[in-house]
Amino acid sequence: MAGSVDVLGPILEMMTWVGFVPGVPLLICAWIIAKRRCVWATADAEQFAAGGFLGVQWIDRDNEEQKVLLDIPAREGTVGSQAVLVHYDLCHPSRCSLEPPRHDNTVLILGWILTGVGILSTLGGFVLLLF
Repeated sequence: MAGSVDVLGPILEMMTWVGFVPGVPLLICAWIIAKRRCVWATADAEQFAAGGFLGVQWIDRDNEEQKVLLDIPAREGTVGSQAVLVHYDLCHPSRCSLEPPRHDNTVLILGWILTGVGILSTLGGFVLLLF
């Protein structure tokens, strides 16, 4: 038993450092990204065709008219004064989409996993001291 404890101690200490050193800064970066992210809003918009591409126009929360061309080619028969729901960034209204925004939080997930590995390795090291 003593031989496995002697080997497990350095491994747990290394995993503690591997978990905490990148994990905590990643959690801080994820918190900063979440604080700097602008809120997205929705509005009723109308489609239009311009230059062979599909565009949308809507009135934002400040009662300003916004027009944006999307990277979608306009198809015959689909463009008219169709009402659609547009999702747009309040800080930058030209960033819009017909699909709801999906905020990827890969940095947060990776930070939690690495920090969790560091915490579990630290607890394992303390348990190892009892043996």
